[in-house]
Amino acid sequence: MKNYHTHTKRCYHAIDNEEEYVKAAIQSGYTELGFSDHTPWHYDSSFHSTMRMEEDKLDGYVNTLLKLREKYKNQISIKIGLECEYFPKYMDWLKQMLHDYPIDYIILGNHYDDTDETGIYFGRPLTKQQLTKYVDNCIKAIETGLYSYVAHPDLAYYDTDDEFYLQQMRRLCETAKKHHMPLEFNLLGYKTHRQYPNETFFRLAKTVGNKIIIGTDAHESDALLDMKTYHLAKQYIERLGLELTEEIHFLR
Repeated sequence: MKNYHTHTKRCYHAIDNEEEYVKAAIQSGYTELGFSDHTPWHYDSSFHSTMRMEEDKLDGYVNTLLKLREKYKNQISIKIGLECEYFPKYMDWLKQMLHDYPIDYIILGNHYDDTDETGIYFGRPLTKQQLTKYVDNCIKAIETGLYSYVAHPDLAYYDTDDEFYLQQMRRLCETAKKHHMPLEFNLLGYKTHRQYPNETFFRLAKTVGNKIIIGTDAHESDALLDMKTYHLAKQYIERLGLELTEEIHFLR
């Protein structure tokens, strides 16, 4: 059992430190735990995000995980990742950061349009133009080859009974399949009854033939102990006839 969607208190909206997550994962029987706290960005402006790691916290994040990897190497495999958007103006910085740090993987969390300095949040009701932009951004991110999977791909808030929704999301699903990229079934959204995971989206993913990966999206270590939600979600996915995977590609 593996999980690659794990946050820590460094992002300001989660609790618990890295070691507490590791201990919880071992207790639940995980064989591999990937940390993917919200990436910092090197903003051109004075913008200050309250939902992501600060740039000067990245060293501590990586070094802490490297030490825990060694400490628990006989009990669990630990991977160092980040959850990143696709911000066109900052992609060169992201690529350089991934080169400079021993980051094993990144997942695509497409929360904001272009940059959170000025862009809209895609998890609020969207217009047709905004939904199109959400999908466009996902596709551009997938095509970079940097990201390992799409986190909560159905985060975009739009009327799922509208044919336009299906048209746009089919573009996302088909691009993900072409690039062999899994789509995440998000346990946090499932447990807290958010607009995602959305059954309409996953029925569409079934027709396209996408592989699905379960992401705990843990914001507290107890989330890794919640095997009831994990198994209910797994049963739900299997009832829909979707193919589950735990395999992702790593940057190194």
